[in-house]
Amino acid sequence: MKRPILIHPDPRLKKLCAPVPDLSDELRVLADDMLETMYDAPGIGLAAPQIGVLERLIVLDCARADDGETPRPLVMFNPRVIASSDERNVYEEGCLSIPEQYAEVERPKLVEVEWLDRDGKLRKEEFDGLWATCVQHEIDHLDGKLFIDYLKPLKRQMITRKMVKLKRERARI
Repeated sequence: MKRPILIHPDPRLKKLCAPVPDLSDELRVLADDMLETMYDAPGIGLAAPQIGVLERLIVLDCARADDGETPRPLVMFNPRVIASSDERNVYEEGCLSIPEQYAEVERPKLVEVEWLDRDGKLRKEEFDGLWATCVQHEIDHLDGKLFIDYLKPLKRQMITRKMVKLKRERARI
């Protein structure tokens, strides 16, 4: 089931999310809903707080179907970066909670991430390039951090004002 995505500013997007204590069928359904919501948006990542659930769960799929890549949906419960490279990458990031706003953000080029998969198995993988940027962006959401928090205050305020206006316009519809 597709879920509504919260738009910044919303206090839930700035909250620290609780670890998932045990995997349940309810959480697996939530993960499926999040994938459906992400693909429909369309996006390449979505964190639980973006749909108002303050738990440590993210989904992502950076495979580019338009380039002939096979979809690779990942569901990560309690993800955490356990190692990152000194080498940095800059990507123009966007966010489903900050629609149609983009900015360059610098992050580690490579990260190793550990998480529980939907079966409760501990997984570990190294991510590079866009995958590394996306997984770091989504984990940031779990810590109440948005990509605009990496920007200079003036740019951040400008984007926030645009989102306030967008929310007002949507509320009138």
